[in-house]
This record gives sequence, C-alpha cells and structure tokens, in this order.
Amino acid sequence: MRDKGEHLYLSRNYTDNLDLFKQELGEGESFDIIVREMRVMGRKAAFICIDGFVKDDIITLVMKTLLNLSGEEFGSATLKTVLERTIPYVELSTEEQIDELIYLVMAGAILLIVDGCDQAFVIDARTYPSRNPEEPDIERVVRGSRDGFTETLVFNTALIRRRIRDPKLRVKLVNIGRRSKTDICLLYLKDVADPALVDEITKRIEAIEIDAVPMAEKSVEEMITPGNWWNPFPRVRYTERPDVAAVHLLEGHILIMVDTSPSVIIAPSTYFHHIHHAEEYRQNPAVGVYIRWIRFLAILISIFITPLWLLVALEPDLLPASLKFIGPEKTGEIPLLLQFLIGEVALDFMRMAAIHTPSPLATALGVIAALLIGEVATNIGLLIPEVILYTAVVAVGSFSTPSYELSMANRLVRLFLLLAAGLFQLPGFLAALALVIILVSLTKSFGIPYLWPLIPFNWPALKAILIRSPVPIQNRRPSILNTRDRWRQPAPALKRRRP
Repeated sequence: MRDKGEHLYLSRNYTDNLDLFKQELGEGESFDIIVREMRVMGRKAAFICIDGFVKDDIITLVMKTLLNLSGEEFGSATLKTVLERTIPYVELSTEEQIDELIYLVMAGAILLIVDGCDQAFVIDARTYPSRNPEEPDIERVVRGSRDGFTETLVFNTALIRRRIRDPKLRVKLVNIGRRSKTDICLLYLKDVADPALVDEITKRIEAIEIDAVPMAEKSVEEMITPGNWWNPFPRVRYTERPDVAAVHLLEGHILIMVDTSPSVIIAPSTYFHHIHHAEEYRQNPAVGVYIRWIRFLAILISIFITPLWLLVALEPDLLPASLKFIGPEKTGEIPLLLQFLIGEVALDFMRMAAIHTPSPLATALGVIAALLIGEVATNIGLLIPEVILYTAVVAVGSFSTPSYELSMANRLVRLFLLLAAGLFQLPGFLAALALVIILVSLTKSFGIPYLWPLIPFNWPALKAILIRSPVPIQNRRPSILNTRDRWRQPAPALKRRRP
C-alpha cells in the first residue's frame, strides 16, 4: 500500500491489493461478495463486485474481451492504455484511492485490479432492484401523466431530464453517512436558482455527520432544517410526481433526491405550497379555480369546524337566534370535549388500521368502522350524532389536503384548539388561535417566511395563489426566491398573446 497523507492508495503488488479487498469486503464471510480471478495479457487480474448489483451480460462480455487480448498487437503501449482502449463499456474510469474503491464496489460497480498496475479500473455497470415508475397513490390526477418517482436515484433524475432538456440543469451528487454512504442529488437550474440558496443547502448536506440515514429523505430533512424540531408544520414539500418537481425547478426551487426513496424534497417551501395540487393544472382555468377554492374550504373546515362547534355548544349565547339549531339537544353522559377526543383517537385508529390492512380486507374494515363503531357508539350513548358527523367531516377535509405532512400538522392544531375551547371556552380558543398564528408567522424555510405572500404581503403573488391563472400569463417567477432569471417568458411574447 502507498500512504499519502490521510489516505491509502493501491500498490503495484497484485497479491497485496487483492488480500486487502478480500479482508475489507469480507470475502468468504459474506456470500454475495464475488472475487473472480483470471489472467489478462499474461498477468494476474481479478474482478471484484457484489452479487445482485452487477449486470451479468456486461461482466461476461468484458471477461471474454480481456481473455482474447494478446500483448503483441499493442506493441509498446502500457497495460493501462490497452485496457482503456479495449474494455467494451462506456462508463469506465480509473481510481487509486482505496477508500473510494471500496465505496464504489459497495455502491454496485465492478472493480478490476491487474498485477503491476497501481490503478484499478471501475466499470459502472450497476443495476439495482427496482420497480417501474407508477402513479403515486397520494397524488393521483383524473387526467395527466401516470409516471412517478421510484426508489432508484438514476431513474428519478432521468424522469426530470425527460421533462427539462436544458443544459443548464445541474445534478450535483453528494455522499453522506459514514456507514451507509447514501447518494443524494441536488437538482437546480444554474441560470435560475439563487446561487446563495444553492450554496446554503449544499453546505448543510455536506455538513451532515451521521453513520447512516436508513429513513432516507426524512432523516435528511431533519438534518438540514435544524431547530424547531417540535414545530409540526413541514418546512419542505415532498412530491412523488416528476411533473410537480419539474414545475418547482422552473420556478427556482431546489430538488433534493435521496437514493432508495421515491419522495423528492422541494426546498424552500411555504404553507401555500402544500395546499396546491397538480389536478388544478390538468383542467380548464375556471375549473381549476373552483377546485382550488373547494380544497381551501376543505382544509379550513378540517381545522376549525370541530373547535368552533364545541365552542358554541358550550356557550350557546355566541350563536344568533337563527342558528340555535346548530347546538346539540342532548350532550349525553360524557362531556363534549371528551367525546371529540374519543372521536379524534378513533379516527387515528382507523387511519392506521387502513394503512396496515391488506387490500382484500379493506371493505370489511369500512363495515366495522361504520356499523360496529359508529352506530353502536351512538346507540349506547357514548357519542352523540353531531360529534360523529363533524368528526367525519373533519376526516374528509384532512383527506382533501394534498400534503400528508400538512394534514398531520393541521390535525395537531385542531386538537390544540379543541382542548383550548373545551377547557377555557372563548378566551381559550382565541388565545390558542393567536399562538398558532404567531408560530406559523415566525416559521421560516431556508430563510423564507412560511406565510409569504400573506406575511409579508405581496398582492401579485397572493393573487396567483388564490386564482389558478392561465399558463400563457404566468410569466414571472416568485420574487421571494430571488431568482437570477425572473421572467419565464419574454415580455413581447406575453403582449402578443393578449387580445
């Protein structure tokens, strides 16, 4: 071995190099470590790889080519030059640092070491167990593309490249995890994204010091968004749709892809990024506006309807005479606050059960929830009908929230408002609501205010959030991102489109 400072490098002694790799990789202890020895141009050589990661046809072709080599036809050319010319594969490189070579083998590449050569050849013919790109379950659309991200990083970058064929698209690879060596990709448009934002996110990722990130994107998110870990509001957005990711790239956002995860991180993000859905842009603008407003209404209902109903049930004087019918005629033997808490817990029980229930049994689960729980709970007086009704409405509103992370945060906010209204009535509800607004107002995502463009106020941007405008007049990128190119289309082109 050659020692150069902090790193070890290959020597020209084949036996020493081979013994080192066998020891480090656990050849003989791990059944999937493959070491195939042969002779190349009269010299000892060995292929080193991991079973399941390599393409058998590629390694077979390379071996046949090398076995047919003879030194006479290349004259005085060096062995390194001969192999670089004759190995029939595009992704071929050389490396001499031992740590890097071990990482490449563990990542799935094929390593070729030859006696007398102090550099190893790396054939990147890796293949990972993967599934086909399928439409994400939680981001379905009625009409539109049906492909979605997978757990294989190179497939995901290809799905983005297919939609954005711009040479300015940068795909930066970063490695984290002392043991996992997890691949992370940062994607951004070089002439659009804010360079300061790119540098900040890159530095945060490179500064991660941990042994592994088996939970992939969620672990990375917590590492790069330090502080306020107990703040339930998501400060990045997740998507499994390549078209949604491409739209945010064009706006000036940065994508963070983590190998083994189909969820892509979009950074930075605001509260309003989590309440938009691709379906709005797969329909006519007028229909898109309607869908968006209905979704906004569903989200508001999912947060406020049960705390407000509980408040007016406990303080009937808050209601005008014309709305007195809203309050319950009978409250039952159990306090209303406890009934709502039972309903919320039961709702979470059913949600978790639905996740873990096999598909053939899903119908049976629905029957159990509707008949055995809902109806019996009403008949025995455990819950009054109004509590079940409003809890069901809350569930529908939660499922209408495009972002699963935001729906969970809204659920915690609803529970907080319920407890405040049930324990302290109107003063408690107002105080709790004020605390929630302050928390959201102080939250930031990579320096960007979470409630922008509402706080700080920006009417053109807020109008774009409230109204799904036609694509031909969406000509400006969000100003809060400080993009290098603020215009998505030239001003003259915009004028020509106007009547």
